[in-house]
Amino acid sequence: MKRRLYANLQRKIIFVTLLVSFIPLIFLSVTIYYQFAQMFKGKIEEQISYRARVQSNSIELFLKERTAILLAMADACTFDYLSDKNNLEKIFRIMNNRVGGFIDLGLIDNSGRHVAYIGPYNLLNVNYYSEPWFHEVVSKGVYVSDVFMGYRRVPHFIIALQRQETNKSWILRATIDSDVFETLVRTAQVGKTGDAFIVNKAGYYQTRMRFGNEILSKSNLNPTIFGEGTTVQEKMNAEGRKLLYAGRWLKNNNWLLVISQDATEEMTRLFKTKQMEIIIVTAGCLLIIFTTIFTTHMTIRRLENYDRKMNELNAQLVHSDKLAALGKMAAGVAHEINNPLAVIAEKTGWMEDLLTEEEFQNSQNLAEYKKSLHKIEEHVERARKVIHGMLGFARRMEPHLEDVDINKVINETISFLESYARTNNISIIYDSNPDLPIIASDHSQIQQVFLNLLTNAVDAIGKDGTININSRRNDSEISVSVKDNGQGIPKEHQAKIFEPFFTTKKSGKGTGLGLSVSYNIVRNMGGTITLESEEGKGTIFTVKLPVVVPEKK
Repeated sequence: MKRRLYANLQRKIIFVTLLVSFIPLIFLSVTIYYQFAQMFKGKIEEQISYRARVQSNSIELFLKERTAILLAMADACTFDYLSDKNNLEKIFRIMNNRVGGFIDLGLIDNSGRHVAYIGPYNLLNVNYYSEPWFHEVVSKGVYVSDVFMGYRRVPHFIIALQRQETNKSWILRATIDSDVFETLVRTAQVGKTGDAFIVNKAGYYQTRMRFGNEILSKSNLNPTIFGEGTTVQEKMNAEGRKLLYAGRWLKNNNWLLVISQDATEEMTRLFKTKQMEIIIVTAGCLLIIFTTIFTTHMTIRRLENYDRKMNELNAQLVHSDKLAALGKMAAGVAHEINNPLAVIAEKTGWMEDLLTEEEFQNSQNLAEYKKSLHKIEEHVERARKVIHGMLGFARRMEPHLEDVDINKVINETISFLESYARTNNISIIYDSNPDLPIIASDHSQIQQVFLNLLTNAVDAIGKDGTININSRRNDSEISVSVKDNGQGIPKEHQAKIFEPFFTTKKSGKGTGLGLSVSYNIVRNMGGTITLESEEGKGTIFTVKLPVVVPEKK
C-alpha cells in the first residue's frame, strides 16, 4: 500500500516539476526566437531597402550626368556645326570620354529627319516624325524614354533634347549603352538568388532579369503596390518561393527599380539559430527530465528509508512498552503463581509418601496414582520454568562484568547439548577463531544466549542435520553466527521472532521466551542479534558483541 502511495507521490512530483520547468522554458524560448526573428527580418528588410535607395541614387546620377553633358553639347554647338559628321563625331567622342555609356549620337531636324548620325546602325536620313518619343521631346524639351525596339529592332532607350535657333528647332538624340546601364543596375544583386531590375509604370521589364524574363516582357509585379520612397514587400514567386522585394521609383516616377532577394537564403542564419535553439532546448529538457527523475527518485527512496526507520523505531517503542507491561505483569503473576505451585509441589510429595504405606500398596489403582502424580510434578516444573523466564523479564538484571573467553563459552555450551544432539544424529561444528580477545562481559548471560540459540537450532532440525558455528572479529566487535539446516522460519513470522511468548514450535514444546531473553541480554551488553532465514534451507542467527577490554587487576 505504501509502495503505491510513494509511487503516486513520485509521479505527481515529477509531473508538477516538469510542468513548472517546461512551461517557462518553452515560453521563453518561443519569445526569444520570435523577437530574434522579427529583429532579423527587420534587419534584412533594412539592408535590402538601403541597397535599393543607394542603387536608385546611382542610377539617377547616371542618367543626370548623361543628360547634363548632352545639354552642354547642345548649348555649345549650333545646328550647322553639328550637321557636319566630323564635328558630330568629335562631340560624341568627347561625351564618351567624359562620362561614357553612349552607343550613338544623332542630329534630327524639326521635320523628324536624321540629318547627321554617328553610331553602329544605318539610321541616316531616317524620319522619326511618327515616333512617340519625337513628340515627347517636342512637348517636354528634355526626354528620357522607356526601352523600345525602334528601327533597330533591338531594345534600347534614348536621351533626347530640343534646341531652338532663331527660326528653326532641332533635336540632339543619344542612345544609352544597354550593357553599361544593365551592369550598373545588376551591382545591387546580392547572394546566389538576389536580383535587380527595372520595370516601367505598366510593369514591363526595362532591363534583363538575372533569372528568367527578357526585356520588354510583362512582369508579375504590380508596380502600384510600391509607394513613395523605398517600399519593401514580401511575395511568392511563380515557383512558390517567398521573395522580398524592395522598390524605389526613378526618372520622375516613370521607372521602378526593384531589388529582390530569396527570403529563405537570407534567413539561413536564422534557421541555423532556430536549429541550435531547438537542440539547446531539447538538451535542456532532457537534462531537466533526467535530473527531476533522479532527484525525485532519490528523495522518495530517502523518504521510504526514513519511514521504514520510523516504523522500526515505533515498533521498538511498542516492543519496549510490551516488555515493560510484561515485566510488571510477570512480576505480579509470578509471585501469585509461585505460592500455589509450591503448595501443589508440597502436597504432591506428601501424596507420594502416602503411596508407600501398605494400605495403598495393595490398591489396584496404585500405578495410575503414581502416573498422575508424576504428571502433576512434570507440569509444576514446567510452570516453574515459565515463571522463572517471566521473572527474568521482570528483573532485567544488569550484566555482571568479568573476563569472558567467547571460544570457551561456546565450547562449554556445545558440551551441554552434544549428547542430545548426537542422539538425534545432529552434528555441531564450531569453526573457532583463536585470535578472539578476552572481553569484559557476563559469562552466565552470554552462555544463556548461546544455549538458547543452539537449543532452537537443534529443535529446528529435529533429526539428521548440521549446526555450524563461526566466530570472528570485525574491528571493534566480535561476531558469532549459528547456522542450522532446518526448515527455516516463514517470512511472515520473522518480524515477530524476538517478541516474548511468540514461538514457531508446536504447542507445549516452547514458551516463546528464549529468543526474547537472548535479545534483551545482547542489547543490554551493547550488542545486536540478527536473523537470516529462508524456508526449506535453514536459519542463521548472528550475535555481535562489542570488544570491551577488561580492567587491569
